[in-house]
Amino acid sequence: MDVMQVADAGAAALVVEMAKSTWSTARDAVARFFGRGSGQAEGADEVVEQELRLIDEVRRQLLEGQGQEGLEGRLRGQLTIQLAARLLKRPDAAEALQELIDQVAAAEGGPQARTSVHHNTNSQVVIASGAINAGGGIHYRSPESGR
Repeated sequence: MDVMQVADAGAAALVVEMAKSTWSTARDAVARFFGRGSGQAEGADEVVEQELRLIDEVRRQLLEGQGQEGLEGRLRGQLTIQLAARLLKRPDAAEALQELIDQVAAAEGGPQARTSVHHNTNSQVVIASGAINAGGGIHYRSPESGR
């Protein structure tokens, strides 16, 4: 299991869910993720609450800062680190995180990519939902040269 890959996918799913009115349902799933494997160890409930406070703070920042360039990426990075740390402590929690990722994907109508392109003068951006065969290469020609 690639912990960072799973954590990054989980962070991406959480950032998507945080902006929705159905966040409370996703938050419950996050609580289960952090609670998994805690057992009845002393202080386990406090650890889960601390993790949820961090998640809630990320959501607050997201909602208050909507429209700020790069904000989602920074918050996603924070969440990736938080989720990866949990997965390193409790690899058995990966299944719960994958369930959360799958729930988000299903609610969105399947996996989707979000792409933002900035400052790409004299370049092309190719976005595809499947494989691209560029065996012959991709050749860029400015619109002016096609006239």
